[in-house]
Amino acid sequence: MNDAIFSQIDFGPLKEFLDDDNVTDISYGNNGQVHLKTLNKGVFRIDRPEINNSLMEKLAFQCSNVMGKTFNMAHPFLDAESAELRLNFIHDSIATNGISCVIRKTPAKIRLNKEKLINEQYVTEDLLNFLLTCVEGHCNIIVSGETGSGKTELVKYLASHTKENEKIITIEDTLELHLDKIFPHRDIVAMKTNNIATYSDVLVACMRQNPRWILLSEVRSAEAVTAVRNSISSGHNIISTIHSDSARNVPMRMYSLLESSQDIEQFLKSIHRYVQLAIHVKGYMSKELGRFQREIVEVCEFYVDENNEAGYNIIYKKGLDKSMQFNNPTKYLKEYLGSQGVIIEDNLFKKTNDDINEDNIDLL
Repeated sequence: MNDAIFSQIDFGPLKEFLDDDNVTDISYGNNGQVHLKTLNKGVFRIDRPEINNSLMEKLAFQCSNVMGKTFNMAHPFLDAESAELRLNFIHDSIATNGISCVIRKTPAKIRLNKEKLINEQYVTEDLLNFLLTCVEGHCNIIVSGETGSGKTELVKYLASHTKENEKIITIEDTLELHLDKIFPHRDIVAMKTNNIATYSDVLVACMRQNPRWILLSEVRSAEAVTAVRNSISSGHNIISTIHSDSARNVPMRMYSLLESSQDIEQFLKSIHRYVQLAIHVKGYMSKELGRFQREIVEVCEFYVDENNEAGYNIIYKKGLDKSMQFNNPTKYLKEYLGSQGVIIEDNLFKKTNDDINEDNIDLL
């Protein structure tokens, strides 16, 4: 870990995990329980008696000094953030079973690459090539999934395949993407919302910066939904994330976040018109692989047809039984990509489905 803001803080026995690239999150609570989240094993508990309430209280005091904040009974919540770390503390006056802390590591690196994605069965090569083609063709993409499923890492990977001469602006409430540090030679502006500058304020400023891509952090509020819709309807391209139970339900999930009683049909139609793809990722402990597995389980295309009706096409679906089904993109996505100078085959996934069918026959 190389973090200038927290360089003077003594993390003690926690430093071992901060220096381990395999560890993504550290959770402390319940008077001494320590849980780690790692890339290969998921979440598990470790026994470290030296990591205790006294150590965490000392750490909270150091962080509050660095951040110029107060942490006590009158101010029982503390957020401390740097370039590559995010810490959240809850005082023991609120957390009645002892001080609570979560440390999330947000390194300025892209953990995913093509070889890793394919070798670890995150995605098939055909589907990965298709997704990268959609990035090349300036599709608006929303990545959905549960907490810890790897949404942000996938967004970083997809964004790394945007063209070098295309300006990117990231808008986040907590800094996790770090594309400006990963690609210091590119025209990238990293914006952070706060109590003074809201999503709406930052988005207005963002439009004046003339970006090609706007990468919004997780869509989890009515304001964020509005920001996404305003971005895509104004001709900019977006990649963002959202909590949803499937790719095809992303538009309805966005509608559920709205606080106003906006016409549902009109709203859903606008999302189907301007968002080309949703990708659903899943993370779970795989008994078969003996490790924590993250994978793409659904890719859905959205469109509005000639009759002005909203529709969707599930391009890829992985079942609970590990079966995979591919459907070719509709003419609407092909026409959109064509307008961006990108041409895809008519039977893009025919070979993949033929291979799956042959494998099934062999198994029988």
